[in-house]
Amino acid sequence: MSSLVAELRDPTSPVTVWLRKTFPHHRPVQAAYRAQAGTARLLPAGEVAGSTQGAAIDWWLRLLLDPEPSPLLPVHSCLLAGPASWARAGMQLLVALGAVDERLTLHPINPAAWRARNDPWVARLCYALALLVEPLRNPAVVPASRLSRLTGERGPREPLGLATDDEVADLIAMRDLAVEQLVPAVAGQPALSAPTFEGSADLGADADLIVDGLLLDIKAGQGGSPRKDGSRTMSLTRPDLDQLLGYALLDYSDHYRLQNVGHYLARYGKLITWQLNDLCATLAGRPIDLAETRAAFCRVLRDNLPAHWASSGEHELHPTQDDAKTTIWMELPREPPRRSPPFPYQHGNHGASRGSS
Repeated sequence: MSSLVAELRDPTSPVTVWLRKTFPHHRPVQAAYRAQAGTARLLPAGEVAGSTQGAAIDWWLRLLLDPEPSPLLPVHSCLLAGPASWARAGMQLLVALGAVDERLTLHPINPAAWRARNDPWVARLCYALALLVEPLRNPAVVPASRLSRLTGERGPREPLGLATDDEVADLIAMRDLAVEQLVPAVAGQPALSAPTFEGSADLGADADLIVDGLLLDIKAGQGGSPRKDGSRTMSLTRPDLDQLLGYALLDYSDHYRLQNVGHYLARYGKLITWQLNDLCATLAGRPIDLAETRAAFCRVLRDNLPAHWASSGEHELHPTQDDAKTTIWMELPREPPRRSPPFPYQHGNHGASRGSS
């Protein structure tokens, strides 16, 4: 099965075509976003692996906001890789964290257990978790990945050595900025990290966070090219906007009762949100019925998308890893039950005004 992000990279995908036809009026939203974002407050002092760094700060924010983040994605990634050395090393780390036991039963990660750990340790842990998930999303990354350095013979600490000192310092700086700018805005609200949706069965999708009815995507990009004064600004790309819309529309039966959607810009310290119905109406150029729009999106995924895959020949049903011979053919462990479910929500006012921060 394909993913929402993969489909949005394809301008001919029925997903992309439908979203842009249904919601064509994006320019005013993009202009307001750029103005609200301001300039970057944090830029890395050295070389960092951008996409992995973004996933790593996402993990750290999950640990800050969700008392029971799920280890499902890194565990599945390791199991699907079979006997690969990096997968053995990853499983050793996940077992040591209490995220999975010898019966392959998953348990929520307990961030409170690490409060005595220093910041560099947590940064390295988050970087390791981010790396472990990458082969699940794109198996082709493994040969060039730092994961290939792992032997699986040095114990659970081995993956913690993969982040560079520059990356560790950069993650700590982004965490500090989030504690200053993001955490106070959502503190005390029920949070769920890595949520999947009813529509994820039709098109793979897991978001970053849902906090009190706010669907939140974490963006850690530096922004555009440096200006003459060296500063950078952030733009809202159409694929990033479509990703937010896609997540909200994949909640077919309104299970999460989403009221607002938004981005937290980790290098800018900006929380930018929209009330969901208002955003859809602005983009569509008219009021919309969210339930009807979700039903229409569902029909696109179930009727138009499979036909597109069949005609393009680009989508085949095969194991998503680089060597099918190493696949463990088993029923993968299920999402761990939460000790304290975050629902039902008591909706707050995160999206009371468009572009709030």
